[in-house]
Amino acid sequence: MIDAFILNALIGGVLVAAIAGPLGCFMVWRKMAYFGDTISHSALMGVALGIAFDSENPIIMIATCASIAMFLLFLQRDKRFSSDTLLGILAHSALSIGMIVISMMDHFRQDMMYYLVGNILAIGLDDIYTIGAVTTISALCLAFIWRPLLSLTVHEDLAQIEGINVSIVKIAYMLLIAFLVAVALKVIGVLLITALMIIPAAAARTISNTPLQMIIMSSIAGIFSVLAGIGASSQWDVPTGPAIVLSATVLFLCGRFLIPRRA
Repeated sequence: MIDAFILNALIGGVLVAAIAGPLGCFMVWRKMAYFGDTISHSALMGVALGIAFDSENPIIMIATCASIAMFLLFLQRDKRFSSDTLLGILAHSALSIGMIVISMMDHFRQDMMYYLVGNILAIGLDDIYTIGAVTTISALCLAFIWRPLLSLTVHEDLAQIEGINVSIVKIAYMLLIAFLVAVALKVIGVLLITALMIIPAAAARTISNTPLQMIIMSSIAGIFSVLAGIGASSQWDVPTGPAIVLSATVLFLCGRFLIPRRA
C-alpha cells in the first residue's frame, strides 16, 4: 500500500506536470526558455519579501512574479536591447535581491534548500487543493487563448494585423507562467521548475507532428517524469526534485537519439 505522503506527492506532481508541459511548449516555440528562469528567480525574491513582512501568503510571491513579467513587457518596448539581455538582467537582479534579503535573516538560511530544490514529499492536502485549482484555471485559460497565442507564436506581426490583441495575449500567458511557478515552488523548487516546463516540451517535440500533439505529449512526458522521479527517489533515496528532472532528461535523450528524424 502506498504511503499517504507518497500519494500526495504523486497527485501534486502529476497536476503540476500536466499544465507545465503545455505552457513550456510555447516557451520552446517562442525561444523563451530564459523567461522561465527569470520568473522562477523572481519567485525566490517573493519568498524573501514574504518572510521580511512576516507572511507566508502565496499572494506575495504571485504578485512578485507577475510584477516582474509586466516589467519585462515594459522594458521590451525599448528595441535597443534583445529579450535575452533583458531577461538576464531581470533574472539575476531578482535572484540577487532575494539572496540579499534572505541573507539578512539568520533564522531562515538553513531552509534555503527547501526553496531551491523543493520538497515534493512534504505536500499536504491543502497544497493539493491549491495546485489542483491553479492547474484547472490555467488549463481553462490556456484553452481560451490557445488560438491567438499560437498565431502570434507563428508570426507576431501577422497576428496583430489579423486583429489579435498581442499585448493582452502576452500578458495572459506570462501571468499563467507566474501562477504556475509560484504554486510549483514547493513541488520542485526555484532551480528546477523551468526544467519541468522545458524538458518535457522538448521531449514531446521529437515525437510530435502538430502543435496539439506536442501539447498532449508534453503533459504525458511531464507526468511520466514525475512518476519515474518519485519512484527513483523512493527506491534509491535520492532527492526527488532532481530525480524528476533527470527522468525528463532521459525521455528527451531517448526521443532525440532513438527516434528517427522526420524529413
